[in-house]
Amino acid sequence: MKSKHWLGNIGLQVVIAMILGALVGWAMGSSASIFAPLGTLFIHLIKMLVIPLVLVAIIAGSASLGNTPSAGKIGLGTFVFFLGTSALAVVLALVLGHLFEPGLGTDITAHAKAFDPVTADQGALPGAVDTLIGMIPTNVFESLTGGNILQILVFSIFFGIALTKVKGAGPKQVQSALNTVLEALVWMISKVMLIAPLGVFGLMADAVGSFGFGAMKVVLNLFWVYLLGIIIYTFLFFPALVQLLSPVSALKFIMVMKKPQVMALSTASSMATLPVNMQTCEQDLKVSNATASFVLPLGATVNMSGNAIYYGLVAIFFAQMYHVPLDMTAYAAIILTSTLGAVGQAGVPGPTFLVVAVLLSAGIPIDGLPLLFALDRIFDMIRTALNITGDAACAVIMDKYAPEKAQPILIDEAD
Repeated sequence: MKSKHWLGNIGLQVVIAMILGALVGWAMGSSASIFAPLGTLFIHLIKMLVIPLVLVAIIAGSASLGNTPSAGKIGLGTFVFFLGTSALAVVLALVLGHLFEPGLGTDITAHAKAFDPVTADQGALPGAVDTLIGMIPTNVFESLTGGNILQILVFSIFFGIALTKVKGAGPKQVQSALNTVLEALVWMISKVMLIAPLGVFGLMADAVGSFGFGAMKVVLNLFWVYLLGIIIYTFLFFPALVQLLSPVSALKFIMVMKKPQVMALSTASSMATLPVNMQTCEQDLKVSNATASFVLPLGATVNMSGNAIYYGLVAIFFAQMYHVPLDMTAYAAIILTSTLGAVGQAGVPGPTFLVVAVLLSAGIPIDGLPLLFALDRIFDMIRTALNITGDAACAVIMDKYAPEKAQPILIDEAD
């Protein structure tokens, strides 16, 4: 039985830990790095379990969907949803950038000199053929040990579908075993989540202590416009889609997503938030286990609406700062590069150089980027909360095509 006391509320504990960590980081400055191992330990524990969770969940989800007509609808619909919402997110960023003009009158080049320079090579993206080939694992065990999520997804989906094509009772036994393993992994992650407040405290103390709140003043205009874009997508756009395209009301969706959003804010990791998001979708939003097991791990890897908003807005920000005129070709390049560049980005926290590719595609200077990379942890926390909200929205909408409502895997935090 779950405790109603605040001591049993992991979400509230995480919020308190975030606030305390920020205060300690602000008070101690760079010395707060002594708490960094707490965050590192937590992230390593999550990473230890996430790869097998994604592998088993995707195989089980693909096998559960089976060879029914709904399988194709859910698969195609999920990819269309992710690509479409990411592209619209870039368009929203461009519109907000033009309305509020965050880059005008801003000069961060002097501050950026304090950091390592960014080169064009860091923003190099593989071509379409190389990307397609790179998705196919030549050794799936090497993909597992290397943590190549895209290759793991391709193998898992293929293997899950293959299970539905094998005759006899064997496949059902394998699916039953997979569900048992999945339950065990979810139980393990639920226990790791008990130390989430300590990990979050360490992550926040280290981030704030290393960069402080002062650095944010330099890009304050960019931050507030970016935050506005995230709020519009998180609390208006995705809930509206859920209201229109699913049986779930927008209000209920907003209310129940608070817990995974808090976890996403604290860890800045879609993968670390995956177990909480699965629990929320299955228990509170009544998404079938088959749909949740397929859509959510996939979304944690390829659905990056928050990143798309960031890429588009940063492109406008630097174009305005350097007075670079943008034509329709440049806008198209920004939208295309931002949308496709986000696909396949790992769902773990850390600075991203994909924005370099976005700027280069539109002919925008990259000299001022290092300061934004230094603050990437703060931006990453916010965009991750939007990313996992989009994953949940897709799962809720796609679930109406599920062949049956499987029993959800319950996580009892009091175990």
